[in-house]
Amino acid sequence: MIPDHGTLFARVQAAARRLEGLAHRTPVMSSRTLNAYVGAEVWLKCENLQRVGAFKFRGAYNAISQLSAEERARGVITYSSGNHAQAVALACQLLGVTAHVVMPDNAPAIKRAATEHYGAHVIPYDPVTADRKAIAEALAAEHGYTIVPPYDHLEIVAGQGTAALELFEQVGPLDALLVPCGGGGLLSGSAIAARAVCPACRVIGVEPEVADDATRSFRTGVLHTVHNPPTIADGTRTPSLGTLTFPLVMTYVDDMVTVSETAIAEAVRFLFFRTKLVVEPSGALGVAALLSGAVHLSGHIGVILSGGNVDAATMRLLLSGSMT
Repeated sequence: MIPDHGTLFARVQAAARRLEGLAHRTPVMSSRTLNAYVGAEVWLKCENLQRVGAFKFRGAYNAISQLSAEERARGVITYSSGNHAQAVALACQLLGVTAHVVMPDNAPAIKRAATEHYGAHVIPYDPVTADRKAIAEALAAEHGYTIVPPYDHLEIVAGQGTAALELFEQVGPLDALLVPCGGGGLLSGSAIAARAVCPACRVIGVEPEVADDATRSFRTGVLHTVHNPPTIADGTRTPSLGTLTFPLVMTYVDDMVTVSETAIAEAVRFLFFRTKLVVEPSGALGVAALLSGAVHLSGHIGVILSGGNVDAATMRLLLSGSMT
């Protein structure tokens, strides 16, 4: 059963206290050029400047820090294409816990290298032939590891919600908030925070057209899945919303939109050249929605730039226009 909103928001507030002094209070930036393009005042919440280069540190640390001494001693396992992997690895390093990460063999090299640098044991797999969650569950059963999933976990959702909570504290009321959507943890947490501190704010999830499972789920009320979607936004290659995040999205999110691969690449380039920010394709989804016209918004608009972990080869192709 999903807790009521008051209980959910109390978890977000508790997570914020737990993360104080550990997670960066990331800056908020604006661009007069972007404002002129879209006809609104846009505030960019720079989670690309968070520890591990993504919002994922918030949820991972919040969840792992609450494990019992016995659970910490046995170690944890997760499955991730990169940002959650790094977040779990760093959180475990800080907390003295052994981390194991099931990671696709086509994950960005920079993300795997960082995960290993933080001390995690990476278990590669072929995403075309194997299921990452099944691998993790089998290893957890065999070795007694605690599974720390990327998004379908109340404390993960609560931790991710602290990014939006901070944004409202930094800029005040918003008319709309654009949030990237993969498995729905950041989107769910952001919507929970928005409902509490700025009820009039419309929370809109954004995902790639070729990985539109959450949008189809939102439109139909039936959970849809997608297998290994061919998007440059690797952080959104999750198969579906989770059993927790699906009802949270249905309850607290106002709308979902999709953007093309071309729009995503153009947003990455815009952020790099116009704002001097390095943002990975998944993190640029909200800006892609604004620049491409997938949404037409006015007033005060918040956008969460969810991460900045992109390897040099991919960034070179994106900036040159060779990729989409």
